[in-house]
Amino acid sequence: MTINEAQQQVDQWIKTIGVRYFSELTNMAILTEEVGELARVMARKYGDQSFKKNETADHLGDEMADVLWVLICLANQTGIDLTEAFKKNMEKKTIRDADRHKGNEKLH
Repeated sequence: MTINEAQQQVDQWIKTIGVRYFSELTNMAILTEEVGELARVMARKYGDQSFKKNETADHLGDEMADVLWVLICLANQTGIDLTEAFKKNMEKKTIRDADRHKGNEKLH
């Protein structure tokens, strides 16, 4: 699935099952909540915190997908083509950081 196809699929789902998009501000708050849920699993799986009883890292991918879902909703609502935005972002990073990380002694 391409990023564009994902944007179309989310839009179709919203219009047929979800009734309508939540407001942009609501979706921004939901995105923050979803990132927090992802951070919780990451902190327990890879960090120093331990899982509570009945908690597992089994849903790490699902938490990442929740973040992606809401990000796609926001892109659709604001008219952002994520494919183009990502291409431009990669170009920016490639030019800006062409030698930056190679020279970072902390990474070697």
